[in-house]
Amino acid sequence: MNQTLLFNHDWSFQKTPLHTTTVTQEHFKPVDIPHDWLIYNSQALYEDSIGWYQKTLTITDLSKSYALYFEGVYMDSMLYVNDKLVGEWKYGYSSFEFDMTDFLVEGDNNLLLKVTHQAPNSRWYSGAGIYRDVYLKVRGTAFIETDGTYVTTEKNGNDYQLTIDTTIETTHPVTVRCTLTGHGEASVIEATDQSTGTTSQTLTVLSPKEWSHRDPALYTLTTELLTDQQVVLERYRERIGFRTFQLEPNRGFIVNGQQVKINGTCEHHDLGALGAAFNKEAMRYRLELLKDMGVNGIRTAHNMPAKGLMDLCDEMGFYVVSEAFDMWERTKTPYDYGRFFNDWVHRDVASWIKRDRNHPSVVMWSIGNEIYDTHASNRGVELTEMLRALVETYDPKGNARVTIGSNYMPWEHAKACADVVKVAGYNYAEKYYDQHHKKYPDWIIYGSETASVVQSRGIYHFPYDTNILSDDDQQCSALGNSTTSWGAKSPEACIIAERDTPYSVGQFLWTGFDYIGEPTPYHTKNAYFGQLDTATFKKDSYYIYQAGWMDVKTNPIVHIFPYWDFNPGQLIDVRVASNAPRVELFINGESLGQKAIDHQHGTVLVPTYQVRYEPGELKAVAYDETGHVIATDNQQSFNDPVLLVIETNKQTLTHSEDLVFVTIKALDEFGREVKNATNRIYVDVSGAGRLVGLDNGDSTDYDTYKGKSKRLFSGKLMAIIQPKQTRGKVMINVSSIGLTKATETIDVMCPRDQTIGVVAENSDQMIVTGKRDEVTVRKITLDSHGIHQLTHAQPSVDVSVTLSPEYATDKAIAYKIVTDEGAETTRGAVEETPQGVRVTAKGDGNFRLRAMSKDHTNAVRLISELDFTATGLGQFYKDPYQFIAGSLYDDATGDVGSGNDRGFATSNDERCLVGFHDLDFKDRGADTVTLPIFTLNDDVYTLKIWDCHPDEGATLLLDDTYQKPSIWNVYQSETYRLNKRLTNIQSLYIETANKMHVKGFQFEPFNRANRTVDVTTVDTLYGDHYTLEEDKISQIGNNVSLTFNDFDFGEAGANRLVINGHSPIDKNTVHVRFSDGEVEMNQLIEFTETDTLTEKVFELESVYGKQSVTFIFLPGSQFDFASFKLTRK
Repeated sequence: MNQTLLFNHDWSFQKTPLHTTTVTQEHFKPVDIPHDWLIYNSQALYEDSIGWYQKTLTITDLSKSYALYFEGVYMDSMLYVNDKLVGEWKYGYSSFEFDMTDFLVEGDNNLLLKVTHQAPNSRWYSGAGIYRDVYLKVRGTAFIETDGTYVTTEKNGNDYQLTIDTTIETTHPVTVRCTLTGHGEASVIEATDQSTGTTSQTLTVLSPKEWSHRDPALYTLTTELLTDQQVVLERYRERIGFRTFQLEPNRGFIVNGQQVKINGTCEHHDLGALGAAFNKEAMRYRLELLKDMGVNGIRTAHNMPAKGLMDLCDEMGFYVVSEAFDMWERTKTPYDYGRFFNDWVHRDVASWIKRDRNHPSVVMWSIGNEIYDTHASNRGVELTEMLRALVETYDPKGNARVTIGSNYMPWEHAKACADVVKVAGYNYAEKYYDQHHKKYPDWIIYGSETASVVQSRGIYHFPYDTNILSDDDQQCSALGNSTTSWGAKSPEACIIAERDTPYSVGQFLWTGFDYIGEPTPYHTKNAYFGQLDTATFKKDSYYIYQAGWMDVKTNPIVHIFPYWDFNPGQLIDVRVASNAPRVELFINGESLGQKAIDHQHGTVLVPTYQVRYEPGELKAVAYDETGHVIATDNQQSFNDPVLLVIETNKQTLTHSEDLVFVTIKALDEFGREVKNATNRIYVDVSGAGRLVGLDNGDSTDYDTYKGKSKRLFSGKLMAIIQPKQTRGKVMINVSSIGLTKATETIDVMCPRDQTIGVVAENSDQMIVTGKRDEVTVRKITLDSHGIHQLTHAQPSVDVSVTLSPEYATDKAIAYKIVTDEGAETTRGAVEETPQGVRVTAKGDGNFRLRAMSKDHTNAVRLISELDFTATGLGQFYKDPYQFIAGSLYDDATGDVGSGNDRGFATSNDERCLVGFHDLDFKDRGADTVTLPIFTLNDDVYTLKIWDCHPDEGATLLLDDTYQKPSIWNVYQSETYRLNKRLTNIQSLYIETANKMHVKGFQFEPFNRANRTVDVTTVDTLYGDHYTLEEDKISQIGNNVSLTFNDFDFGEAGANRLVINGHSPIDKNTVHVRFSDGEVEMNQLIEFTETDTLTEKVFELESVYGKQSVTFIFLPGSQFDFASFKLTRK
C-alpha cells in the first residue's frame, strides 16, 4: 500500500557562509526537524548564511516511486540526491514536493538540501531552515495526487450534499471509495476510474452536525484507492466540517444562518523561544490562550500557515483568513519574495489553495497585505485580477472568498483593487468604514489589521492620560497609553469601532502574540503589539478584550491593573477591566466609588481611578444589573522575593512532540507574587525530559532562548520542556541567588515505539543581559515624605532613595527631571545628597523626578518616578534653540496622539493643530526651523505653521508640504524658513491634515540654502535598510528617512531641488518634507530610473524662511543618494 511517512528524524546539519558551494562531511551534526538555525543566537537573528541538511535514504524496492514532501523550508532551497539536482523551491512559506525516483539507486542514497538565508528578506523575523514537517511518499503505479481531494458541501434544507473530487494517477483501472464517519455517520460511496484524472462523487448527508466557532464539529473523510480485487492501494484521511457562510455587505459574516462578529488576531509564525520551528502543541497552547480571551478568528499574517495550524483551527473553532504574500512585484526588502514573484506565483498559489481548501475553518484567501503595487499604478489592478483568477482556479466552488488587506484604502488605485475582490480588508482605517460602505454598497468590509497598541507586560508609565509611546527603558506602557500613530487610540476603541458597525465582518487585532522582529517604536528584539508576549504571558490588554468579547452571563470578568508596589504617595492610575455593568474599587477596605460601564453605547469601557500609593490591597468588585457581586479581583503590595515557585500547564507528556510550559515566579515571605521581580534564574532539567526554550517576553533581553539562565521579566519566566525518553520522570530544578529554589516532577508516558528527537536541548550559554552572579535591582524607592507640592516658600524637597533588594550588586542610579511625557525638562533640577537627592522647582507646572538603573547592562532597565507640582515660582519658558519634543505640546485640536520617540502624531483627512506656548526666542529671533518627521507612506503632506491659534487672529508663518520616502520608525528632518522672524516670547502652532509623526522642533541660525549638501552630513537618518558610504548613502530601502537642518531660504524662498542620485527602478517616489518648527510642508517627487548617479532637477512649490528638509524613501526604493541643492530658479 502507498505510504506517507513522517521523515523528520536522522537528519544532520551544518551552517556555512553565503556563497559556499561545497560542504565537508565532518562538519555535519545531528539535528531535530523541524529546525530553525537562526533562533540560537539572539544577537544574530538575521544572519546571512546557508544551511545544509543531509540524510541517508535506503531503498530496497526500485519498482516504487518516491517523493519528498516539505511543508515549509525558509527559503530558496535546492534538493540534491546523490549529488544531482532534483529541483528547487523559492518561497519559504508554501509546501512543495520533489519526485526523487529517477535519482535513486538501490541501497543507500544521499539526500542533501541547501537552504539560503540572505537578509533582509522579510519585515519580521522569518527564521531559517526546514522549519515544518517533512514526509516521504512511497507510491505504486496508482496513487492520489498530493492535495488531490477537493471537498465541497451544499446545504439543502437540513441536509448537505457532499461532493468529493479526487485526482488520481494510475496506469490501470482502480476504484475510489470515500467513507464519511463521525457523529453517528457511516456513509460509503465508490467510483471506478481507469486513467489519470479526476473522479467526482456525491453523497447526501442527513442533518449533519454543523461546524462553527462555538461547536467545531468534525467528520472524518477517508478516501481509498482499491484494485478490482478490493485490495487497498492507498488510504487518505482528512477531517472536514459542514457549514454554510456568507459575506454580505450589510450584515457582515453569516455562519449557519447566524450573524457572527469575527473577534480575531493576526499572528506571525514564530513561536517565541522555539523560533520558526513549528510545534503543534506549542500552537495548541497559544490557541487555547486566545480562545480564553474570546478570539474566534486568525489571520495568518502575512504568509501561508503551517498545516498543523489549520488542523487546530478546524478542531478548536477559529475562522481563518489565510494570507499568502506581503509583497508582489515591488519588493519591500532587497532579498524578499518579490524577486521571485513573477516566476513562482502560479506554483505557490496552487500549493497554497490545494493544500488547505478542504478546511472548514478557512473563510477567506488573502492574496496580499499592504501591497505597494496596489497603490503605485494600474498594474496593481492587473495583478489583483490575476491572483483572484489563480485562487479561483484551485477553489472554483468558493470554499473561501478572495480578499486583500490594505493600508492604502483612501487612495484610488487601492480602491480599484478592492473592487476586484469585493471583500475589502482595511488596515487601521476604521474611520473610512461608513463612507466606503455608502459609496461601495457591494463591498464586504472588515478590519484586516486593527489595534497596534504597544505594551510591555507589567511595565507602567504614568500618567495614563498622557500618551507615552517610547521611554528610556525601551519598554511600552501596559496601562494602555502607548499608542502608535497609525493604530487605535486604545484597545477599547477597537471594541467600540466594531460594536458600532454592524455591517463589518469583524476585526483582526495586530496582534495576538508578540513576535520576533518589528520592535516598534524601538530597535530592540521583538514586537510589543501582542495581547500576550513571546513567552505566552498575558498582558493587561488581554483582559480588556476578554471583557469586550466574553458574555458576562456565562463568563463574568474583572481585572485590576497595574500591580500594587510603587513609591509612597506616588499618584497611580488604577484601571478596572470588566464586562459587568458596574464596578467598585476599594483600597484597604475603603471604597473609592462605583463606576458604571455602558458596554452597548458608552465610550469609557475601562474605568480609571487615580490613587496615591499606600501599601496594602486593592480590590475590584463587579456587579450585575441587580447589584449582585459576580466577580472580584485584587492586587496586593509585596516585598522582596524569598522563594521561587513553578506552575506547569500539564503533568504528563504523552508523545514525542509534546511540550510542557513551565511558569517560574517569585514570592515574598507572605506568599505574595512579586510582580516586578527581575532575578536571574537558573533552570536545570534532568531525567526523561529536556529544556528546549527559555523566554521572559522582554524585547530588551538578548540572553539566548537556548540557554539555561535568564532574568525574570515583570516577575515571570517561561521554560519549555519536551520528552527525551519515551517513559520516565522529568525533574525540574529552578534556582536564583538568595532565593529558596523550586522543584517539580512531571511524567513522560509516550508510546514506546515512538522515535524521540534528542538533539535540540538548551545548554549553558554566555550571558549577554547582565552577568552570571548578579543580584538584580527590583525597585528604586523614592520617598518625598508626603511633599508633592513645591512653592516659592518651599521650592526644594529632599527625597530619600532606597534600592530593593539592599544587596543588589549594581547600585548605580542616574537621575533627571522629566515631563509627564518623559522628556527631559529644565522646569526642575536634581542634585544628589548623602541620603538621596534634592529636587528644586525652577518654574510653575508639573514635573517628575526620575531615577534610573542600568542594572549591569548598557541601557536603562528600571525607571522609578515621583510626581511634583510647582506654584508661585513664575512662568517657565521653553528654549526653541534646544530641541523641543513634540510630546510637550500645550494645546491640540483634532485627533492628535503620541508619536515615536516622544513626538506627536496626527491623523489623516482631519485638520490637526498642535500648539506650543511660551517659546522664548529672545531678541535675536529665528526664522528657520527643523522638524524631524516620520510618515507611513511617501505621499505629499500638507504643513502650516502659525504664530498662535489660527482661529485667534494668527499670522500664517509657513504654508508648505512634506514629502519623503517613508522609512519605518525613522524620523527624517525637514527644515523650513518662516516668512517672518520670531522674536521674544511666542507661541507656535503646527497644522496638517495628514497623518504624520513629528518628533519635535528646533530653531537653528545656520543656513544651508543655495549650496550643494553632501547627504553623508545628514542630521537624522532612520530606516530599516541603507548603506552609509564615504560619498553617498546607497541602497536606501524600507522606509528610510534622511533629515537635514539649517536652511534659511529667506523671503526669496526656494522652488528648485537638484538631486544627485541613482534610481534602479522605474519610478522612485520621494517625499520631501520642509519644516520650520511651526509649519510643515510635504512635497512629492518622482526620481525616474538612471544607470548611474545622475543630477535631476525638480520644480517645487515655493518654500520660505528657515526649514529642515527630510527625504522619505518608500520600501523597495534601492536609491543611491549623493547630494542635493535647494535654490530658486
